[in-house]
Parts: sequence; structure tokens; C-alpha cells
Amino acid sequence: MNSSLVTPISDECRFCSVVSKANGEDPIGSAWHYDQWLIIEMPQPWEDLWHEHPVLKVIFQQIQARRQVTGAWIRPLVIAPDREYSQPNVTRILYYQRPPHPFAQFEPQEFLIPTDQILNLAIALLDQSAALLEFEPYRQPVGTRDLMVCTHGNVDVACARFGYPIYQQLRQEYAHENLRVWRCSHFGGHQFAPTLIDLPSGRYWGHLDADILDNLVNHSGTVTALRRFYRGWAGLTPVEQIAEREIWMQEGWKWLDYQKSGQVLAIDSSDEDYPDWAEVQINFNSPDGHITGAYTARIEAHGTVKTMWKSGKDETLAEVKQYQVSRLERTD
Repeated sequence: MNSSLVTPISDECRFCSVVSKANGEDPIGSAWHYDQWLIIEMPQPWEDLWHEHPVLKVIFQQIQARRQVTGAWIRPLVIAPDREYSQPNVTRILYYQRPPHPFAQFEPQEFLIPTDQILNLAIALLDQSAALLEFEPYRQPVGTRDLMVCTHGNVDVACARFGYPIYQQLRQEYAHENLRVWRCSHFGGHQFAPTLIDLPSGRYWGHLDADILDNLVNHSGTVTALRRFYRGWAGLTPVEQIAEREIWMQEGWKWLDYQKSGQVLAIDSSDEDYPDWAEVQINFNSPDGHITGAYTARIEAHGTVKTMWKSGKDETLAEVKQYQVSRLERTD
């Protein structure tokens, strides 16, 4: 392993993901609910990227400004160049957008551009403006699946310690013409390291073990084997994600291809981040439209566990609610 990729670790450091996994923290409902993803190829090391890098800090400011005006949740990420995927003197930019209708995958765009054009393309993508026409010569075919594995040790050492070996295994054993595996920057949930995002589907995974990578990558075996590793789908809000996992457990692999949308029908207003209960509806249809329906579900808090938000010697434990689906009904 390249030593420049790993943050030095004290012998007395406690890894947040080890604490989380040992205490049985369920990762479901921890996927961030995004409208757009802007992913930029950027050489390491990755320090305080969004505040110090001369281009990235401007992009981050633009994203924040759009959030204030439009309410859109936009996630910027960086990925490390790859000896096979990357090309000299150009930068890869991946962009994913939520469709305005029920969906199974985010809509992808991909570009290979001169590095001095990163900012201009990023702003054109964020605005979906006519300026995008200038970048048509740099547009790349889409249809590739991209696994983004967090190895960002500058943010939390657990992501480097546990993320890098999973990245290596995925890159060496599973990557092929239509499946790329990347090292990426922090996207939340250190305590679930090793953690990854599967794009364009937008599914988050955490507490990963080498033994379940076949199931995850190839959509093989029983879906229940992946239950405890599933953080949720970015197309839904956290409480909807909890219901969606239960539906997936019943419907099987075909569920991943169904077009879906969610709605929170009612929710406990006493705790915005960790409500005691919620009632949701998940609408769905098969790709050919022959199967349509909806599930309604009630989600309830069911006990607590202690977790640690960040790795370190003196980090304290936090108590977090765990959830179960107490009622799930399908209507066709």
C-alpha cells in the first residue's frame, strides 16, 4: 500500500467503525438524499479540498449558493486518478441528476475536459445552462457502473484503514469494461467504514466484508445476505429508506430495477433527526410498466445503541435510536 494514501494512526486510536459494528449499529437510513452529484477527478493528497483548493472552493461556494436559492441538495466528491481509467492532460467529471419522475437510477453525464476548464463545466452542469453546448466535444458515452469507495483518511482514519483494502479487492477482482472502481473523498458515515456508493443507482453500503462483495457487485445470492450492510438509497429520505429495505427483502433483486418514489405521510415532529415514528408510502412500477403498486409502512424507534461519530483517542460515545418497520402493506 502506498504510504501517502494512509493517515498515520496512533496506537491508542479507537476506530469509530469498529465501535459501531461491535455495538450492532444498523446503517439503514444513513444515505444522504441528493438531487445531484458532481464528481471530479483530482490527484491526492486530499486535504481541506472544499476550502483551500483554488478551483474546488469556488465550486463549493457555488453549490452552497444554489442550495440557498433552489433548495437542491448537491453532493461534490473527488475521485483519485486511476492508471487505467485516467488520461494525461484531461480531467474526468461525472455528473448525476435526479430525474423529475419515479426512477431507479440517477441520470448520468460524463466528460473528459482540459483541466483548466473544470470550473466552467462545473458551473454549466450545476445550472444546466446553454454553456453546456461548448463541452459537447468532450462528452463521453454513459452506461458504466461506478463504485465509489471512501478512502479519505484525512477526514477519518477508519476510511483509510478499512476502505482501502476493500477498494483494492474490488479494483483487482471485479472491475471490468463496464464497471469502474474508484477511491473517493468523504461522503458521510465514517462509522460505517468501509463504505461505498454504487452509481448511477445511488445505493450506499457500509460495514462491508470481503465475503459479501460477490452478492453486492453481481446481484447474486439472497438479498437477505446484504441486509445489514445496506445504508439506503439516495433517491429516498432516511425514514423512507428504512421502509424500502424491508420491501427489497420481500421483492428480491428485481426491486432494484423498479422505478420508485417516496412520500412521508406523517412523522413525529418532536425530533427532526431521530423521530420516534413515521408513516411513509413507496410507489413503484416495473420497467415495462406491467407491474405497478405501492407500499405503506410504519417505522418506529426500537431501542438504542452507542456509536462513535469520529475515530480518535478521546472521542465519546453517542446513543442513537434504532428502527424497525412495524407495519408494511402492499396495494396494487
